[in-house]
Amino acid sequence: MLDSTTKLEETVINGVRFNAEAGQRPLQVDGCRTVPALFKARCEALGKRTVHREKDLGIWKSYSWDDYWTHAMWIGMALRKLGLKRGEAVSILSEDRREWAYFDMGIQAVGGIASGIYTTDSAKQLSYLVNNSDSRFLIVEDEEQLDKYLQVEGEIPGLLKVIILEDEGLHDLEHHRCMMISDLYEIGKQAAAEEPGVFEAEIDLAKPEDTAILVYTSGTTGMPKGAMISNENIMAAIEAGARRLQCLETDNQLCFLPLCHILERDVSIYFPLAGKSVVNFAESPETVFNNLQEVSPNTFTAVPRVWEKIYSQVLILAQEATPLGRWAYHRAVKAGVTRAEYMVDNKPVPAMVNLRFKIWDHLVLRNLRRMLGLDKMRRGGTGAAPISPELLKWFWGIGVPLVEGYGMTETAGLATINTRGDNRIGTIGTPIPGYEVRIAEDGEIQTKGLNNFQGYWRNNEKTAETYTDDGWLRTGDVGRIDEDGYVTITGRLKDIIITAGGKNITPAEIESRLKFSHYVSDAVIIGDRRKYLTALIMIDQENVEKYAQDHKVPFSNFASLCAAKEVKDLIKGEVDAVNKEFARVEQIKDFRLIDVLLTAEDDELTATMKLKRSYVEKAHAHLIEEMY
Repeated sequence: MLDSTTKLEETVINGVRFNAEAGQRPLQVDGCRTVPALFKARCEALGKRTVHREKDLGIWKSYSWDDYWTHAMWIGMALRKLGLKRGEAVSILSEDRREWAYFDMGIQAVGGIASGIYTTDSAKQLSYLVNNSDSRFLIVEDEEQLDKYLQVEGEIPGLLKVIILEDEGLHDLEHHRCMMISDLYEIGKQAAAEEPGVFEAEIDLAKPEDTAILVYTSGTTGMPKGAMISNENIMAAIEAGARRLQCLETDNQLCFLPLCHILERDVSIYFPLAGKSVVNFAESPETVFNNLQEVSPNTFTAVPRVWEKIYSQVLILAQEATPLGRWAYHRAVKAGVTRAEYMVDNKPVPAMVNLRFKIWDHLVLRNLRRMLGLDKMRRGGTGAAPISPELLKWFWGIGVPLVEGYGMTETAGLATINTRGDNRIGTIGTPIPGYEVRIAEDGEIQTKGLNNFQGYWRNNEKTAETYTDDGWLRTGDVGRIDEDGYVTITGRLKDIIITAGGKNITPAEIESRLKFSHYVSDAVIIGDRRKYLTALIMIDQENVEKYAQDHKVPFSNFASLCAAKEVKDLIKGEVDAVNKEFARVEQIKDFRLIDVLLTAEDDELTATMKLKRSYVEKAHAHLIEEMY
């Protein structure tokens, strides 16, 4: 590894200068070694150009790099004046919006550590996260989030101030700790006027090894842990992203996953700093499909559940079409998937296959993409959970290149990635440039590189458990690497099922195959120390309701829908179809439907909509026992 004084040649990617060799110290992006320095350079260079777009009263409005700089400066200077010291944390409890980015940059610029909190977290969780991070300030979006703080304010005495972004319903609020963002801006404006140049000087003090952000894990195996991500970690992720995920100045992208999640933080705050692209903030997670149609982004990254939802919407529309329309849709998709199978295998597409696709693309698929808001999509991205290979092929088939990648909070969001031209469906791609991946004796995927995190906040014991004696990060995922370097995840180390007969089974592949059914939203395979496998299944409400209506199945609510014999028979058919793809010992012998609609506020789901296996098994133990 090179020391911090080594000079490196530079390489230019899309007009941005990087080290010639990926992952080598000193890491530099356009000559900058820290996130605040890159932020400063971009704002100085791009000024009046648009960086953010956001809806206001139903109209998309644009905000410039000058706006970005000014508001981040006011925030940083105000927090500094109010008592924030370098190395102290600030918690942000808000949905995605441009102010999230303003606070992220403003906090880091004056040496603070930005820590995001999911808006679905409870008041009790808020108390834990603020106390665990020793946050000095709390940013809340609105009255709903403020109420959570007010429920537990006595439990978090270390806060200096609570800053509120929206004043609706709070005009009469009088609280010694609470203030509106407009008041914070005034303090910052005055501080900047009194101490000109101090904000820039604070940015110059930042070092690559400084902790920039805290990202709390989802807590599927206990209380959430705060992963310390340094400036160097983020810059390494930026460099790898630029080398493998083309990001252009002309790009528009849509931000809607929670910004406290490392994946969205990378693609909507940090990568645009390098790529100079425009970020559009979705109004809410509920409006993402409408916003997708309005923005027609060039790149869009989402968790598998969102891509599954898009697929389900298309299937419903196809079912409701005329017989001619259904025929045309199926012929078009068949032509597209045939072409896609050559493309994803990096093989030349035969002329007749390509011609057939172009005809159906002109007649059907182009309009389908336009209707979905995917007509300008150069690349779609998926991660954070397994996705069905068949679903990936379907998107490639309709003309939307969708690539799968892999990363963790502890790898600053990136470890391996497929690209449009270097893609192998069913894998999570090859390691990012400058990064190493190996498979341990027990099958665990382990990684090494500059984007591996610093450790867990004030938890040396857990940090030590996460790294091997020779410095490799334990991911907890089980997988393999093929002869071409493509990595495949087969499951989680802690999720491996050992049946009563001693057979080791990784359930992720079976669950992923089940979820490709547009009638299945999610599934958990059961069978550890049992004689056979069973499954707890969450149905897709929209699609199953449509099926019930079309087949005149009576139901009054979600529970009665799940209880209907016709629905159980429908899901049994889907389970039987999946069983044919697996060996007898891996087949599902029985299943039960979870008859409660789950949201991210429920213990069984993470904020990124992944089922927590242990919570699901505990909450629905009675259903499991019925099957045995």
